[in-house]
Amino acid sequence: MFGERYFATRERLSEVMVGIAALAADTGRNLAGQLPLAELETGLGPPFLFVVCGEVNAGKSTLLNALCGHELCKVSRLPETKQVLWYRYGASARDVPSTPMLEERYRPLDFLRDCNLVDTPGTNSGMAGLPAIIEQILPAAELIFCVFPVSNPWAAATWNFISRLPPEALGRVLIIIQQIDQRDPADLKVILGHLRDLSLRRIGQVLPMFAVSGKLACEAKYAAPGGARQLAASAYPALEEYISRRISSTPSRKMMLDGWRGQAAAALRSVEDQIEIQTRDLHFQGTLLEEIEREIDGMREQFLIRLPQHLSGVAEVFQTEAVGVASLLGKRLGVARSVVRLFVGDRTSQEIEAVFIERLQTTVEAVAETDGSEVVAACRQHWSHLGTRVRQVMGVDLGNAVDLDATLDTARRCFVQRLGRAARQGIGNLKVRNQLGKDLLRRNVALKSFTFMTLLLLTAGATCGALSLPWAPLVLCGLSLLFCGLGVLIGWLTRKSLSAEFQERLLDTCGAYASTLSADYEQALRIVFQDYADSLAAIRRHLAGERQAIEPIQRRWSELFLTLKAIEQDL
Repeated sequence: MFGERYFATRERLSEVMVGIAALAADTGRNLAGQLPLAELETGLGPPFLFVVCGEVNAGKSTLLNALCGHELCKVSRLPETKQVLWYRYGASARDVPSTPMLEERYRPLDFLRDCNLVDTPGTNSGMAGLPAIIEQILPAAELIFCVFPVSNPWAAATWNFISRLPPEALGRVLIIIQQIDQRDPADLKVILGHLRDLSLRRIGQVLPMFAVSGKLACEAKYAAPGGARQLAASAYPALEEYISRRISSTPSRKMMLDGWRGQAAAALRSVEDQIEIQTRDLHFQGTLLEEIEREIDGMREQFLIRLPQHLSGVAEVFQTEAVGVASLLGKRLGVARSVVRLFVGDRTSQEIEAVFIERLQTTVEAVAETDGSEVVAACRQHWSHLGTRVRQVMGVDLGNAVDLDATLDTARRCFVQRLGRAARQGIGNLKVRNQLGKDLLRRNVALKSFTFMTLLLLTAGATCGALSLPWAPLVLCGLSLLFCGLGVLIGWLTRKSLSAEFQERLLDTCGAYASTLSADYEQALRIVFQDYADSLAAIRRHLAGERQAIEPIQRRWSELFLTLKAIEQDL
């Protein structure tokens, strides 16, 4: 393909412009009038125009067929071209007469997308109106091929045509010597030397000259891969290389591409400004989210500051309940009840611990219910102000994004339940009943011993009385009463000591219990505010989505920018 470098650069520039337009649409940037979108649909810039002139049967049509690699023009020994034929690209083959002397022929050849070809009647045909038509076309031509047959390279009509061309057109003229397969290489050197002299005499400069064989070139290109040797023999590669260089270095075309590149760069900068605006908005939204999270942490800290006051109240309740439970223990350790439990089993330590746990759990849950309600109220108030800020900055309606009431009610219930479990587990961790159980076990062993001796002596006295033994029943019953009295005395004494020791142990564990409850309270409060912070998931999803959307846009912008810079270097 002629001008492969130029067309590749143009194609890349076209792709960049399409990419910029798509990127502008994705970012919401209006690029109206900044990009040649209409020209992008048909390809940047008009196709290159090659005009072929020469006498009748000079080989003009064969030259065109060899250039495009297809049998575009009809070839015959008789004059076939009787009007100016303009070959353009078309989806289907059709001929459209424009004037009596000009016919546009549309052919579905890719070559014609970038290069239009104009075949003219012979310069010696004498057709009326032909010079006028050619003069209108020549200013738009990138290259003018003046074709001479090798049998008559001095054709006067064609040289007259060349000599009448304006100076600006001469710089686009190529002298083509056709049918070199009919001459020896030595003859060609002589012919080319004479033509250079003739060119210098007729127009004052030596025009670029190429001696080729259109016939061999056509046969080589029609033969596809097997025609490399024939193509080299036709001398077409040197001509095509020259055409490619001219296409790639045409100043007007390069200026046109550079102008479009400038438009693309300006449009890309405009898109960059829009991306910068979106990036700043995202940064501001991220800052707002961080600020909201700090506010939630601040609210939690405010409630934690009040914790010592609440714990002091719990400690007072703990001490009060400790005294009450110790008093209840004293009542449970009455002699009569103690003796009965010797026969039915003693669960005093478990029952006392259960009562103590129940009372403390009820008290702690009442405190937690109050605090939980205050936390929920504070969160609702914060949310009411938060909704307006988020809607203004992010456009997210928090009212529709989350059911806050259900979330906070669930968080409050969980807060109370956590602290209730913490109160129960805290008492269990203090191992209140372990030492009490040991003390009660020792007391019960002693009471069992006195009870056993009392019953044993009483039974022995009764037996002696039944046997009518003198003095024995009285002595045994007296000893039985003595053991019974001692048991009652020991039960009364141990009742007081055990109650006092139990109360003292409970009061000693008050500090440890308050510390344990403090850690649980902090954890439960942290979870409540974490649940509240989770209600900001809509904000986080919105922010994550925006960031995820902007990242590929930034990558696309960078790729377009680098490609545009590479195009600038090529130009």
